[in-house]
Amino acid sequence: MQVILGLLYHFIGGAASGSFYIPYSKVKKWSWESYWIVGGIFSWLLVPPLGAWLTAPGYTEVLANAESSTLLYTYMMGLLWGIGGLTFGLSMRYLGMSLGMAIALGLCSAFGTLIPPIFYEIFGSQGNEKTITEIFSTTSGQVTLFGVFLCLVGIAICGKAGIMKEKEMPDEQKKESIKEFNFSKGILVATFSGILSAFMAFGYATGKPIAEATVASGIDPLWQNNPVLVVILLGGLTSNFIWCVYLNFRNKTGSDYTNPQTPLLRNYFFSAVAGITWYLQFFFYGMGESLFAESGVGFTSWTLHMAFIIIISNLWGIYLKEWKGASKKTMFAIVLGISTVILSTVVVGYGNYLAE
Repeated sequence: MQVILGLLYHFIGGAASGSFYIPYSKVKKWSWESYWIVGGIFSWLLVPPLGAWLTAPGYTEVLANAESSTLLYTYMMGLLWGIGGLTFGLSMRYLGMSLGMAIALGLCSAFGTLIPPIFYEIFGSQGNEKTITEIFSTTSGQVTLFGVFLCLVGIAICGKAGIMKEKEMPDEQKKESIKEFNFSKGILVATFSGILSAFMAFGYATGKPIAEATVASGIDPLWQNNPVLVVILLGGLTSNFIWCVYLNFRNKTGSDYTNPQTPLLRNYFFSAVAGITWYLQFFFYGMGESLFAESGVGFTSWTLHMAFIIIISNLWGIYLKEWKGASKKTMFAIVLGISTVILSTVVVGYGNYLAE
């Protein structure tokens, strides 16, 4: 039952992440940096403490009693993740939801899934986290790692489909659905984003003592990661806020927030919806990870999260006609990629079932 619930929570979180950028398309006459940071204020500053307060009352005391080194490392992981999240938004801006997410999340999935078990192998673990050797030594671990491999293959196929689309469609047609399409610039930021975005998984790892202290205070283990998320997202807010304010000054777009010539109420509303939707991905991710961690297979949570995002974002890409005009061969490739990712979630789920 835990496996099924964990998969459901990861699916909801992935659906939220794969959909959060949609409301931004409703924002009019604002620069990217303006609506990005307004949404970020909600997703990184306002909503996380509220979510932690509702699910883990007294979490502020847990944070106050936490080791300063734990808070610092977790904050720093969030700071680095924030840079990845910043360029993640740019990836979709230049490549669209399908291709941008496929490339960025492919790298993010690989680094975020495999690095923590390697880290525990080298430096040791304090709880029931599995090292990479322990994972390889069990049938459940081998099955789960095969699922991770399938996920990476599926993501690679999605990326290949995007490259095929880029080669066979004229710029004018590509820009019908992606106004700022720029393949070379998009590939650069997507690669950079994929590597740094994996630091969210590292943030959960360094923040494990906070989660354990939350459970020790009497909070249901299902909510143990919400206080950790508060610290991680403060780091993410820092890097994103500094960059967006810099762009506001450089591009002279600081007046966006009060410009009566723009639909201010509409823009704030949809930016807020985007930000809250974004936060929900990790709210549910934390629930799924908590259930999986009890079975010692928490390391698979990151792969599943990435997989569900890929599935949802590509479905949105098809709905928004980002693939309009693509050849049958390219469409077959993207369908094959999504199908492989879906299959990988089944395999990972089965591996978790064996462990449980």
